[in-house]
Amino acid sequence: MVADHLRYLWPEAVDLFVIGRLAFPLFCLVIACHVMRVPSGQLYRSTHARYLVWMLAFCVLSEPPYRWLDTGTTTFSVMPTLTLGLLCAWGVHHPQRLARLAAVSAVLVAWLIHDRLMYGLPGVLLPAGCLLLWNRLPVGFVLPMVLAIAGNMTNSWLASHLAQPFTWMVMASAALAIPLGWRMLACNRWRISPVGRWAYGFYPLHLLVIKAVLIMRVSGTG
Repeated sequence: MVADHLRYLWPEAVDLFVIGRLAFPLFCLVIACHVMRVPSGQLYRSTHARYLVWMLAFCVLSEPPYRWLDTGTTTFSVMPTLTLGLLCAWGVHHPQRLARLAAVSAVLVAWLIHDRLMYGLPGVLLPAGCLLLWNRLPVGFVLPMVLAIAGNMTNSWLASHLAQPFTWMVMASAALAIPLGWRMLACNRWRISPVGRWAYGFYPLHLLVIKAVLIMRVSGTG
């Protein structure tokens, strides 16, 4: 993610965009992993409430830094997409009526505002698609890989340049993020420590830092 956003400092480093396509599918895979840690049916937990509150809070807190950095954007930051994706994943994992209603509502909202959501409706569905990895291997890889590609194809430039090698590199990066992330989670030799709540603040904070560096660079050349 950071590598992708460094393009604001070095626009000519287009390869960073390809590397950055790994980030969103990996975020969705981590959300699916968190959802799977709670047994199916145990929806009404305080941890779930805190999880959703933190996600909603940083949907709001991340928007000003995101728009300050990318003044020409037509979409929200990635946080609303991930939050709606969390609701979809809960609806797939938990049988309670409230979970299913939340998931349907999330899909409906994503469909209605798909042009304002980063990665669109496929991005919202991706965390739920990642849940298949725990139950339907190896076929389970297909849906999240397709959704990861489809989410990136909501980018108008990529969608209109399907024959370009760069577009195929982006599609490959997005798709390969799923088996790569799964391998990292499944490999017993790699101990991945839980990410604390500080990570919520990392997203808007690193956007502010990049914007500050841009301002200093302009001031220094002015």
